Amino acid sequence: MMALGCWLLAVGCGAKEPAKVESDMEQTVAYEREYTKEDSALVVKLLEEAKTKRGKENRMMYFGKKFLGLPYVGSTLENGDKEHLIVNLHGLDCTTYVETVLALALCDRDDTRTFDDYCNNLMKIRYRHGKMTDYTSRLHYFTWWGDDNVELGLVKDIGFVGTPFRGMQTIRINYMSEHSQLYKQLKNHPAFVPVIKEYEDSTNGKQYPYIPKSILNWHQSTILGTVRDGDIVAMLTDKDGLDTRHIAIAFWQNGKLHLMHASSLYKKVLMSKETFYEYEMKQPKHTGIRVWRMVE
Repeated sequence: MMALGCWLLAVGCGAKEPAKVESDMEQTVAYEREYTKEDSALVVKLLEEAKTKRGKENRMMYFGKKFLGLPYVGSTLENGDKEHLIVNLHGLDCTTYVETVLALALCDRDDTRTFDDYCNNLMKIRYRHGKMTDYTSRLHYFTWWGDDNVELGLVKDIGFVGTPFRGMQTIRINYMSEHSQLYKQLKNHPAFVPVIKEYEDSTNGKQYPYIPKSILNWHQSTILGTVRDGDIVAMLTDKDGLDTRHIAIAFWQNGKLHLMHASSLYKKVLMSKETFYEYEMKQPKHTGIRVWRMVE
């Protein structure tokens, strides 16, 4: 795994030409995108290799492992004043890591292996109803992300009332509208704030079943085994006007649940040595997890 991580660091973070910004007028939906030649070449390389090297391995796990060791970099989607599709495979945060892996996995599922195919999937994943208009069309809260990607048929929410989903999250989000000065786009475009608030208000009060973090110590042979390798997990919070605190990919090791994620603490993408339960017990504001699975 270390060798793979070092190889990706060399490819993704070596000398690069300036990011290219172009308008994809020939796509079904016209949009601007920003990327480097290294990024586009890596996407094609990974998708071509998957045809012969993935075998029967879970797609989310297969592509997720390809980025082990890559640097954690926050705020990579905040370049420029105009909203455009940013493709960045040389530095990822927890959300862009999951989006990158899911976009690659969907390409492999559909046997669509061009860079344009990847960008189109990323667009669907990242923006409301798969369409980018301005900053407000980005799925900023992960509740929005989950609902929208379920509606598009890209993932399914495996939560249901009952075991192990014994908790019920009631959404109370207002962080972005209440702290608009912390967001460059909201600060520069005050008219965006009421739009964001309207989306927040329309979400508030919705309820979703979740797995309390106290259950995450259970063995794979128990009802916790409902969670599978490659599932997307969001760590929930009920404070600060937020819905989630962190996003990851779940995997099992020696009967215990772990997480593969872009870690701000360790400054890189990694497969955690500590169990998911041990990780969550260190997070006093976390309450539990919601779970989504890519639609195969």
